[in-house]
Amino acid sequence: MKPAKLLALLCFCLVGRMAEAGPKIEHWIAPSGARVFFVENHTLPILDVQVDFAAGSSFDPPGQYGLAAMTQGLLDMGVQGMDETQISNRMADLGALLSGSADMDRASLSLRTLSAADKRTPSLEVLRAVLTTPQFPPEVFERERARTVVALKEALTRPEAIASKAFWAAMYPQHPYGRQAAPESVNSLQRADLMDFYRKHYTAQRASVSIVGDLSRAQAEALAQQLTAGLPAGSPVAALGVPQLPAAVEQRIAHPAAQAHVLLGLPALKRGDPDFFALVVGNYSLGGGGFVSRLMKEVREKRGYAYSVHSYFHPLAQLGPFQIGLQTKKAQANDALKVTREVLAGFLAEGPGEAELQAAKQNLVGSFPLRLDSNRKILENVAVIGFYGLPLDYLDRYAENVEKVTAAEIKAAFARHVRPENMVTVVVAGE
Repeated sequence: MKPAKLLALLCFCLVGRMAEAGPKIEHWIAPSGARVFFVENHTLPILDVQVDFAAGSSFDPPGQYGLAAMTQGLLDMGVQGMDETQISNRMADLGALLSGSADMDRASLSLRTLSAADKRTPSLEVLRAVLTTPQFPPEVFERERARTVVALKEALTRPEAIASKAFWAAMYPQHPYGRQAAPESVNSLQRADLMDFYRKHYTAQRASVSIVGDLSRAQAEALAQQLTAGLPAGSPVAALGVPQLPAAVEQRIAHPAAQAHVLLGLPALKRGDPDFFALVVGNYSLGGGGFVSRLMKEVREKRGYAYSVHSYFHPLAQLGPFQIGLQTKKAQANDALKVTREVLAGFLAEGPGEAELQAAKQNLVGSFPLRLDSNRKILENVAVIGFYGLPLDYLDRYAENVEKVTAAEIKAAFARHVRPENMVTVVVAGE
C-alpha cells in the first residue's frame, strides 16, 4: 500500500484508550527557547506536529492588514533549495501532509507523517526548511497578492462576508481584533513587508511546538530542537491591549440578497478565564445545543423564522466574542431579531432550568471523548493548551469542571460577560 493511502487509512482509526482519561501532556523549553508540548502515543505509527507562532492578524501593522495571513500562506511556496512544486512533490512521495493556517492570534504550520524513520526524517526536514528558510519568491508573491485581492473583492459582494466584516469592526473599533484585510491594504503590500514580518514574528520565543504520536521523549526533544534551532531567538510577545467594550449599536446594511443575515455580540471571553466552563455549559442551553437550545426552539420551531440559529463563545488571547447569528427572510428580520433579543434577555434574567443544566452537562461530558479520538484532534487540543498557557491537566479535568457548574454560576458568569448595553447588532439585507 502506498504511504499516502496507508496514512489516510490510519487517520480514521480511533485512539480511544487516550480519550478515556485525557492524554498525558509533557512540557519543556527547548534549547532554542521554544515551548514544547508532547503526547507520546504508540497506538498508531503516526506523528503529528504543529508549530504555532504569535503572528496572527492582530499583529498586522496599521495599514498593512492582511500581512500576517499572506506571510503564513507563502511559507511553503519556496524554501532554500526547493520551489513550491518540489515541496509538494516531496510531500506526496513521502505520503506526508503539510498544512497551515492563521487566525487572530496564531499563525500555524502542521505536519502529519508516518513515524517510520525513512518517512519521518525527510518529512521533518521539509518542515524545518519551511519554518527557517522561506524565500517568498517574487513571482509567487505577485501571484498570491493578486489572487488574494480578487478573493477579497469577491467576498465584499456576499452578505455573510459583509456582515462578518462589519460585525468585527463594530465590536473592536479601536483594537487589533477589528483589523481586517481589504483589497486596498493587501494590494499595497510588498515582498519586503512579508520578509520583515517573518523575521520579527517567526522567532523561537514566539513559538509553541506541539508533538503527538509515535515517538519517545528523547526523540521528541531532538525533533523540537531540530525544527526551531534555526529560528532567531527573538523576544517574548508583548500582550495585546484589553479591548474597550463598545456601546450598544445597531447597524443596517442594504443588500439585494433574499435572506437577511443577523449577528449580535460583544467582546466577552479570553482564554484561561475562570468563568469559561460556566459560560460553555450555559451557552449549550442558550444557543449551542442545536435543537434543544432555547434560541432554536423559539426562533425556528415555534415561529419558523430561521432554519438555524446559534450562539457561541470564541475565547482569544484577549476578550474574544460572544456571538449570536441567524439568517431569515427579509420581511421577518425585525421579528426574528426581536425574539432573539427576548430569548437572550430571559436567559440572562433566569439562567438555565435544572433540566436544561443536566442536559447540557450530559451532552458536553458524553461527547468530549470524540474530541480526542484521533491523533489530529489530540494535536489540536494540545496546541491550544500550549499556545494559550492553559493547565496541562485541562483535558483530564474537563468533565469534572463541566459537572461542577451550577445554575447560579452560569447566571452570574453571563451577567459578567454578556452585557446588553455593550452588544452590537449587524443586519445585512434586512428591510
